[in-house]
Amino acid sequence: MNWRFSICFISFIFLFIFSMISLFLGFYFCLYEIKMFVEWEVVALNSMNIVMTLLLDWMSLIFMGFVLFISSMVIYYSHNYMEGDPYISRFILLVLMFVFSMMLLIISPNMISILLGWDGLGLISYLLVIYYQNFKSYSAGMLTVLSNRLGDVAFLLAIAWMLNYGSWNYVFYLNYMITDIEGLIISLLMVFAAMTKSAQIPFSSWLPAAMAAPTPVSSLVHSSTLVTAGVYLMIRFNILLIGTDIGSYLLLVGGMTMFMSGLGANYEFDLKKIIALSTLSQLGLMMSILSMGYPELAFFHLLTHAFFKALLFMCAGVIIHNLGDCQDIRFMGGLMIFFPLTSSCFMISNMALCGFPFLAGFYSKDLILEMCLMSNLNVISFVFYFFSTGMTACYTFRLIYYVMCGSFNYKSCNSISDEGWFMLKGMIFMVIVAVTGGSFLSWVLFRIPSMICLPVLFKMFALIVSILGGLIGYQMSLMHYSTSLLSFSMIFSSFFLGSMWFMPYVSTQGTYIYPLKLGDYFLSSFDRGWCEYFGAQGIYSMFSTLTIFIQSYQNNFLKTYLMLFFAWLVFLIMIY
Repeated sequence: MNWRFSICFISFIFLFIFSMISLFLGFYFCLYEIKMFVEWEVVALNSMNIVMTLLLDWMSLIFMGFVLFISSMVIYYSHNYMEGDPYISRFILLVLMFVFSMMLLIISPNMISILLGWDGLGLISYLLVIYYQNFKSYSAGMLTVLSNRLGDVAFLLAIAWMLNYGSWNYVFYLNYMITDIEGLIISLLMVFAAMTKSAQIPFSSWLPAAMAAPTPVSSLVHSSTLVTAGVYLMIRFNILLIGTDIGSYLLLVGGMTMFMSGLGANYEFDLKKIIALSTLSQLGLMMSILSMGYPELAFFHLLTHAFFKALLFMCAGVIIHNLGDCQDIRFMGGLMIFFPLTSSCFMISNMALCGFPFLAGFYSKDLILEMCLMSNLNVISFVFYFFSTGMTACYTFRLIYYVMCGSFNYKSCNSISDEGWFMLKGMIFMVIVAVTGGSFLSWVLFRIPSMICLPVLFKMFALIVSILGGLIGYQMSLMHYSTSLLSFSMIFSSFFLGSMWFMPYVSTQGTYIYPLKLGDYFLSSFDRGWCEYFGAQGIYSMFSTLTIFIQSYQNNFLKTYLMLFFAWLVFLIMIY
């Protein structure tokens, strides 16, 4: 066990130290408004220079510090969670490569170096999703990687269009991109790439499927790395969205994603998938507020969400680990008796997700909803924002009821307790930042407070919606059997809402399975059929037959020549 502990501990110390350095530098850069470009000349050959450019500003450094801090806690947590895995060194190496790819994406102002991190995230996420080698994991991995490849194609096309500007350092050309057609095309392609990476409609089905990965990976992916890459990229390209039709389209897509995932989570019984759908809802919230022209606010919510979502997945991992890999919440119940410390962390993270006052999620969500009330929003967007907020509280209280309250519905003979100290220590660090991180970040990022002047009812509207949603979710959980009968009586609507508007079926069958089957049909009937018959194989068969025929003449040359001679004589006699 010593070598296993040393691998986890060394990785944890390395990442934790670098996270603290990055965070302190980020806060310093934020206070004094410093931006720094670092250029490293990789290759100089005659007149050709290959230069690696790094952008160090408050946004990249703070985000990088958060990613390193959460990944250090996740690796420390993995020592207990992955204790039965004989290949833990491979797992830790994959996680470190995953974090390095995210670092490359965060600090790069150059499209080519961003592509390295972007593709690195896609490839390593595939390897982590298929880590448990079974059919379900392979299917989820293929759905994940194929969905992300669509965004990669858009990213490559955007890189090709950037050649019109003479450089791939996009930060220097954002102001010019607003005015010309190349900028419009690049912004469309980047929005498409961000939608696939951040799982916006209609590319949402891969996010719950990616839950096949180990829970520490889910904690890292859903808090600060893979799914937030698209949001972070859109924050960098935010100038191209403000006041444009592309921004309005992204507002609609983000609102629909919030709405769809909030409804779907109320029909789900898989613990990890409920939390994954809540991530999807928060990503839709970030995308929509970003498209309204508030990039700093979207970034603020991105950071606060990373705290409590990583903690929520860690708590879910402890529960799943102790319950023998059981993820169905109907088998749980009364776990606060067995897991007092884990239950406390679970409740804190859930309350932060709902926007409970003075926890991390409250500062960002409340500010976002108040800015929506002050903005010139249409009715559809208003309903999306506030109904989705109510749905968040609804599925959260439903989850709390099933997991924490009632009677225990799993094995009567069990050994469930808070004994995984490595997991608990990692969670306690995350609890501290989930409670205090929101207020601290609001003081640092928004040094000059915004004046938000609203009537009392509007000011309390976000809190009222959350309380109502929580009460509805709790009451629906109490009426479990009646709601189940209602679901059976409304089977189509329940199936439609519970299966993410049929998106997994459309994504797998409509987008991947049927085109692949059509490709197989064309391959077998055209490429390996008529083309081969009239092409290479047909020519080969004809020449083989002709060669055999000629060879037979050459092997019997005397008889052949005599026959040919007499035939020639007969022909001449007949002519003359």
